[in-house]
Amino acid sequence: MKKILFLDHDGVICLYKDWGSRFKKQEEWGGKKLSMSPKEIPIKYRFDDFDKDSVDVLNQIIEETDCEIIVSSDWRFHGTLEQLQELYRDSGIKKVPIGTTKLYPLKASTTWPERNRAGEILEWVEEHLTKDDKWVAVDDLPLATYVEGNFVRTPFDTEGIKQTGIKDRIVKILNR
Repeated sequence: MKKILFLDHDGVICLYKDWGSRFKKQEEWGGKKLSMSPKEIPIKYRFDDFDKDSVDVLNQIIEETDCEIIVSSDWRFHGTLEQLQELYRDSGIKKVPIGTTKLYPLKASTTWPERNRAGEILEWVEEHLTKDDKWVAVDDLPLATYVEGNFVRTPFDTEGIKQTGIKDRIVKILNR
């Protein structure tokens, strides 16, 4: 039986206080050159920092459930799976992601990013999991309408995954 944690970053393990930290890191590195694409920036300077306490909570979830991580965050647009794995290792996360959901741009008629995110997750579930496998999507977007029963929302971007009760809800879904 597989246990999968679909993980968003912003508002979950990268909290409001850390948003924009990549700009300071890039300045210390020497600054992004105008001709440089974002993907040419070394991975440790490309992304905002993960909150250390949120990483601790994520590591507790991994220990208690032995789940694997699939990145559903928009950060997928800005780095390869290998680069995201490097970022997780450098951030002290006990397991690196084993994959990402597919990247689909928002359709012109779709104004809700949560609909796209949920669709990407559900497609991954359909292609890779059986009815006996367990999975949960953790996101700050309101995905509940689309992934009912397998969703935990982190509604406060200042607390994310470390908000009281969030870890227990995630573990309960993965261990049921």
